[in-house]
Amino acid sequence: MSVRALRKVLQQQEESANNHTADDDSESESESDSDSRPFINPFDLLNEQDQEQENDSSDVDTSSKAKKEDNVNKIIATNFSSSNQKSKKKKKKKNKELSSKIDEDPLDIILEDLSFGVDSSGGQREPSKTKPENVNGSGKRSQPHILQVDPRFLSADNELRRIFGSKVVSSFERSHQAGSSRQSRSGRRVNHSYRKTIIISPSEHWPRWDGSLSMELLEHKDGCNYFRYVHSYTYSLAQRQFEAAQATHDLNGIANILLHHPYHIDSLITLSEYYKHSGDLQMSADATAKALYALECAWHPLFTPLQVNCQLKYEHDTNKPFFTTLFAHMKNMDRRGCHRSALEICKLLISLDSDDPTGALFCIDYFSLRAEEYKWLERFSEEYTGDNSIWLYPNFTYSLSICRFYLEREEQLKETETKATSSDLMEQALMLYPSVVRKLVDKVPLKEQVWSKIVNHSYFRKDETGSASLDHLISIYVEKSYLIWRLPELHNFLKDAALLVIEKMDINQSEARDWACVRKEAFASDKNEYSHLMVSDFSDSTPTIPPEHLQNFMVDPRLVEMHDNANQENVGGVAVAHPPREVANRNPLAVLFESMLPWVHYGTRVENNLPQDIED
Repeated sequence: MSVRALRKVLQQQEESANNHTADDDSESESESDSDSRPFINPFDLLNEQDQEQENDSSDVDTSSKAKKEDNVNKIIATNFSSSNQKSKKKKKKKNKELSSKIDEDPLDIILEDLSFGVDSSGGQREPSKTKPENVNGSGKRSQPHILQVDPRFLSADNELRRIFGSKVVSSFERSHQAGSSRQSRSGRRVNHSYRKTIIISPSEHWPRWDGSLSMELLEHKDGCNYFRYVHSYTYSLAQRQFEAAQATHDLNGIANILLHHPYHIDSLITLSEYYKHSGDLQMSADATAKALYALECAWHPLFTPLQVNCQLKYEHDTNKPFFTTLFAHMKNMDRRGCHRSALEICKLLISLDSDDPTGALFCIDYFSLRAEEYKWLERFSEEYTGDNSIWLYPNFTYSLSICRFYLEREEQLKETETKATSSDLMEQALMLYPSVVRKLVDKVPLKEQVWSKIVNHSYFRKDETGSASLDHLISIYVEKSYLIWRLPELHNFLKDAALLVIEKMDINQSEARDWACVRKEAFASDKNEYSHLMVSDFSDSTPTIPPEHLQNFMVDPRLVEMHDNANQENVGGVAVAHPPREVANRNPLAVLFESMLPWVHYGTRVENNLPQDIED
């Protein structure tokens, strides 16, 4: 390639660059001129170079060839940049947006897509062309934004990564997957495309969702959509089989149902309870998660529970398994130490039914304190409109004083000038519910000598308050939150407040009578209004039954009858009545489950011969 041709090409490229950088008014004209001009292919110059080299002498230095190749590459680059200069200007802003999206964390992008209008702070995002947050047309009922669920904290795996680090969790998952893959190596591996869910991440060994459950929209009232689960025909048949197996307490029949209907909710719940009482907590959690995954796959397209605009009433029988499964999943999160995930599940339980059928209000304060969400707990106590007497519950009176105690230690709040201090709140809690102290001393336990002086005082001596409802709630609170009081700072905090209360009671006894009147007005009913809530459901300990007692639930009653008939024939054909089973010195929980079996006999009850017309 000659120097003259090279200069000619460079001059043409300079002219085309000047035409592209002209004013916007003449841009279209310059584009038309550039289009009309014939395009010079730089590779044609290479062909001309070859022809010139053939005619010229063959002894050309290799260094000149390298320089010429570099010049050609520069020409190609300048030609390419000038021809695409306009497209680069148009796509410059778009490329910046794409690069900014690439720099973001892909996990945050996924969670942001799944948030359904909920931002990271727990509030609702304001769309550009929509109405404000409060969509309540009548203004009669307004859902508090404090109950909106943050989907980023629903995953227990994400919380474990925040606590222990990604490397520790990833290594544990790899070891667990290696063990499971060795076990399933003999079986056939089938890859399924699972549905995208928010609460549960499906496991690889789970079967595909069969679509046997669905959800229907009942009505739209006061800005909320009311839903109900619906059973298909095949699911109804499986439900009848389950009820028949449940009537005879036959777990073999329930296991047979799961072979043909792997996502039958009641069967999975029963299997989860069996594994829990047998001590296999991992299998129990897996069955609960599978049931919750099936319930989540059946959600209606308009069912958006994270936005606190949906209601799933517990009064419908088809909705009850969802609350049972969600409550069991919340307990599993607490058992794994994922208290923030348990808090989000607890908020979801309260938002779905304002009647709170599972008693989530009596453990949400515990999860808030364990997750160190102190400011959120104060906001919840102030903004929650579901029950006006929330401050009078024993769990909130004590937990709010603990919340204020930690907030005062963390930072100097401006609100402390108008709000009561943590010491004042604790003194009020002790004067309102003094029976909590004795139960905490026995449950924690608190073994210092000063506690014997406190519990032996006349004001803290009583174990009962005289109200069945209040005593039940106090038992639930102590069973759920006693672990918090093992911290040394809270231990001393409670001790100092109790000693101050004793001094006040010794000086003025009238104040004790005032607080007694408050208790009586808050819990005026003589009946236990919370009898549907079992204290064991709020316990962190899991009762187990020995395997020899669990075998009774796996026996078909017909086999028992055949065994009894064989024993009678061995006696010579004479029917021998089997003695009733003994209940002394046995596991009370095993006796309770065994008493439900129709073939178990404990003898007849001896009653006094009273007239039939006399009633208690």
